[in-house]
Amino acid sequence: MRINRDNAIGVVIDIQAKLLPHMFEKDEVLKNTPVLIKGLKQLGIPVFVTEQYKKGLGETVEEIAKLIEEFPHYEKISFSCCDNPKFAESMELSTKRDVIIAGIESHVCVLQTAIDLKQRGFHPYVVTNCISSRNPTDKEIALMRMQQEGIFLTTYEAILFELARKAGTDEFKAISKLVK
Repeated sequence: MRINRDNAIGVVIDIQAKLLPHMFEKDEVLKNTPVLIKGLKQLGIPVFVTEQYKKGLGETVEEIAKLIEEFPHYEKISFSCCDNPKFAESMELSTKRDVIIAGIESHVCVLQTAIDLKQRGFHPYVVTNCISSRNPTDKEIALMRMQQEGIFLTTYEAILFELARKAGTDEFKAISKLVK
């Protein structure tokens, strides 16, 4: 099933100041997620942002926050973003059904959100090099569970080029520069 940019929306889950430092491969998440976000913006794809219990876990990390200021933010205490009524309503109202997911933690908020989105008729695409957990085994098991649930797994480069669809355009050139 090919993803279509006219039907796509991004979701950045809980990449927060007091949570990210404890993640396995945190530097990879911090390097790759901005590339994904910049590419989505280049393609005109909107992004929703969630933050888990900001009082305890802080704001979205600065490197990502500055890229997503204009997008809707949802504070939550539930693990699944879909359990936040405002987020769920915004997703339904968007009419977009292909959901590109980045964030932490893989085995908790990312997994539960992806499963819930699938149950609600969305097509979640989890960007595997833009997610993490504290323990690498938790991420590995989460990815296996996602596959069992029929959730699409991808990388930021693969999804951006799939969304761009062809070479030779200004968007393709911009994305090519981002991924190098």
